[in-house]
Amino acid sequence: MTHLSVNINKLATLRNARGGNTPDILKVAADIERFGAEGITVHPRPDERHIRYQDARDLTKVVTTEYNIEGNPNPKFIDLILETKPTQVTLVPDAVDAITSNAGWDTITHKDFLKDIITTCKENGIRTSIFVNANTKMVEGAAETGADRIELYTESYAEAFHKNQKESGIAPFIEAAKLANTLELGINAGHDLSLENIKYFKENIPHLLEVSIGHALICEALYFGLDNVINMYLNKLK
Repeated sequence: MTHLSVNINKLATLRNARGGNTPDILKVAADIERFGAEGITVHPRPDERHIRYQDARDLTKVVTTEYNIEGNPNPKFIDLILETKPTQVTLVPDAVDAITSNAGWDTITHKDFLKDIITTCKENGIRTSIFVNANTKMVEGAAETGADRIELYTESYAEAFHKNQKESGIAPFIEAAKLANTLELGINAGHDLSLENIKYFKENIPHLLEVSIGHALICEALYFGLDNVINMYLNKLK
């Protein structure tokens, strides 16, 4: 079964809109795990517009499943990772002004930079994943950095699925996944995955270990309820 890690950034956005502590991020994270999710994901950004760095620290006392912290590995982010020591760090090349992640790493150009960070993470017992496009060259580059896993950036698949072009949309992801399996890289995936498109993706990507889903899941929960939505995802990921 592919593990579901729930990204709680959007819940922090809701909290921050009014100040105060509603919803309580720590309680929601604990509830999400109680509802059956196998992981919690956060993606703090330098302006702390949703998840704050202190949230990431506080969650270490709450999360009992897998804890995944995503972000651009600037010095402040690396300090956070070494302090909190999450289960997994996912390295994402998002720009400071990006609304959301919008590209994977060029693992060839940035190989030495990524290799240094990954070495540091591994020395501290942290599993590493690199956010990449479904491109075999980038997958090969990721393997050369020493990363444990890749996270496939799935926006293009989601767009193709929405346009009823799912076969062509998933083709490069299948190719990238098969290569990753050959190179003994674990496979995660995330970005714009939803109840509508997750089952087809899961059925076609060999040895998919984990999906990280936030925006769609929280939007769907407005209609179906958080507990129900998490279990709907778990059923589709079996």
